Formats: sequence, C-alpha cells, structure tokens
Amino acid sequence: MRSHLMMALEDHITQKDMTPAAAAVALGVTQTQISYLMKGRIDLFNLDDLVNMATTAGLHVRLNVQ
Repeated sequence: MRSHLMMALEDHITQKDMTPAAAAVALGVTQTQISYLMKGRIDLFNLDDLVNMATTAGLHVRLNVQ
C-alpha cells in the first residue's frame, strides 16, 4: 500500500510539473521529504503520512480488503 501511494504521489507531482519546493508546500511536508519520496525511500514513510499527503493532494484513497 505504501508503495502504491508513493507512486501515485510521485506521478501527481510529475504531472503537475511541481518543483520540490512547490510540492512540499502543496503537500504540507518538507522538501527533504519530497526528495525521499521521489527517490522511493519507502522505509522513511508510514502509511498514515502517505494517506494524508495523498488526500491533501486531492487524490482519493481507497482500501480494498478481500
């Protein structure tokens, strides 16, 4: 789940052509966190933080448990 959220956030940032500074402001995190996100440092993010970033970005998060 963390991986999917990170990829979705990276795609969102790339599609919006945001600079790291702009992405940090838009998502309410630091530029360092954006750098780690873009580098795929999954070990540095927990699920709650990624969900919060995604919803702040206007993405819709849905969990499907089967």
